[in-house]
Amino acid sequence: MTVSVLQKKRFINWFLNNYQLKRRESVWILNYLMNHERVLKNVHFVEEARLCPKGVIISSKCVDDPPFRFYKEQVMTSDPEKSFHDIRLNDHETIYIQLNFQNANQSYRYAGVLEENPYLPNDYFITEKDQQEAENLLNRMIYEFQLKKIQEEIDQALDEGDKERFHQLIKELHQLSDETSHV
Repeated sequence: MTVSVLQKKRFINWFLNNYQLKRRESVWILNYLMNHERVLKNVHFVEEARLCPKGVIISSKCVDDPPFRFYKEQVMTSDPEKSFHDIRLNDHETIYIQLNFQNANQSYRYAGVLEENPYLPNDYFITEKDQQEAENLLNRMIYEFQLKKIQEEIDQALDEGDKERFHQLIKELHQLSDETSHV
């Protein structure tokens, strides 16, 4: 989804009119971006801006997050004046901005300008619990597949009267049950 410069301008204007920022320099930065379309073209509102090559995180007074963070190539500063200087000097560079404000995740206006962060790892939102549940499900499916396969082979051995194969498959069945009970 591409967000137009006009949409970004309207959103920044709404944001500045509705939220007090923890640092006045953050207001300067947002006003600068809003008034320079050439720079605003390269601005993307994202989640987890700290993971981007050039990211800015700005917080309003109504949240507990740090007031300001600027990330550039794995270097972080909390000095908005330095970042303002960098943004003005490198106005052709892409900037990823994260805004922290009360109920941001429920704001349709923010959602309207929010873009997917291309620097998020694929498994970023997967929790350890989710990963464990997925692993358990996969192990269960593998077990059920192996169980069904052995049961089919046992039926076939019985149909063919192959006692040796039958006893071998019963051993495999017990072994599979033992392995699964230890997991």
